Amino acid sequence: MNEEVRVRFAPSPTGNLHIGGAHTALFNWLWARHTGGKFVLRIEDSDRERSTKEFEESIYLGLRWLGLLWDEGPEVGGPHGPYRQSERLDIYHSYAEKLLNDGLAYREGEAIIFRVIPGEVVSFDDIVYGHIEVKSETLKDIVLIKSDGMPTYNYAVVIDDFTMGITHVIRGEDHIANTPKQILLYKAFGWDIPQFAHLPMILGKDKKKLSKRHGATNVLEYKDMGFLPEALFNFLSLLGWSPGNDREIFSVQEAIEWFDIKDVNKRAAVFDMDKLRHINQEHIKLMDPQSRLEAVKPFWKALGLPFEQHDPQYLAKVLEIMEGRGQTLRELAEYTDYFLTFEPVKARVDKEYVESSKDILRPFCEEMIKLPQWDTKTLEEFARRWSEERQVPLKKIAMPLRILLTGTKVSPGIFEVIELLGPEETKKRLAYWEIL
Repeated sequence: MNEEVRVRFAPSPTGNLHIGGAHTALFNWLWARHTGGKFVLRIEDSDRERSTKEFEESIYLGLRWLGLLWDEGPEVGGPHGPYRQSERLDIYHSYAEKLLNDGLAYREGEAIIFRVIPGEVVSFDDIVYGHIEVKSETLKDIVLIKSDGMPTYNYAVVIDDFTMGITHVIRGEDHIANTPKQILLYKAFGWDIPQFAHLPMILGKDKKKLSKRHGATNVLEYKDMGFLPEALFNFLSLLGWSPGNDREIFSVQEAIEWFDIKDVNKRAAVFDMDKLRHINQEHIKLMDPQSRLEAVKPFWKALGLPFEQHDPQYLAKVLEIMEGRGQTLRELAEYTDYFLTFEPVKARVDKEYVESSKDILRPFCEEMIKLPQWDTKTLEEFARRWSEERQVPLKKIAMPLRILLTGTKVSPGIFEVIELLGPEETKKRLAYWEIL
């Protein structure tokens, strides 16, 4: 590429960073990283009443959590600032004056309005949607500066993109209707027009426009739900793009390598929570034991589970044998509670079930506890031998044992669990149920 690619993400701080915004930011960031270009963050806070500092901070946190670090913008600086529209009012006014002086705009009270000349065909080649053209007589005159002195969206965005050297405007397809108006302004100033790429709409599974009911609105809520940033990154990348070869699980680095804005599909993308959960589960599996442990700790803490009392190696092993169970970090924390403390098990087990299990379990456990070796293989072999000799189906031992030790019907292999709990803890739990 001859010129450096410069893209931007320009959120309004009138709300948190939501899925739609994160998706737009991610595609801009990927194109910048793929081409070795620059990713600019600009805050469009011209709506003074609804814009807040809290929402602005929340947007920064959401982007950083997803790993979408910006090269220029607030808190980072850069040669094309300021990067907040509220700090650029002089710039907007000076360019509006130029259009007034050239006879291309007129005043209406305190407002400045751009005159749209009929009879012109405004056209552009969108990277995603192809050739688009509009007759200028279908467009109204464009307000540049409102009577309160603030710029309008369609005007400010052109000034900002030009003065910040933006080469590719990558944004949601709901902005296609704005593009012809913006092109007229570029032409009025005699400026080069950037390349436009409009991203497909994201729909819920019911094929309706994505809303709060389809999933959390704030990206950071996914963090609280136990999703990994790299998994959400992976999932969002697939909304309108694919690396080919039916590949669904990939790293950030692989996405950077394979991504091309020309490959974005214009068909509406579907936000499928089940798919996100599956992708998250696959990314949890890919983590090294130490990283996985650190990621789960806050969720154990939130559940009030005493993980600090246990050896880190034991905890890492606990999560290792859970592989494939739990699609989020929160679920992983919930599903492993019985490894950390016996209390939830006591609360979950029905006393009548304990009584009905005693006759079979007591003789089995009395022998099991005397085994000289305490590993999964030895425990399994003993259980098979015992059940064959007594002609008791193995599941009649394994299931009650699982329920009494874990409080749940679903767990890793019960003898793996027993090995990990160790003879002392296993004995203690069985004694509580008066099995031993």
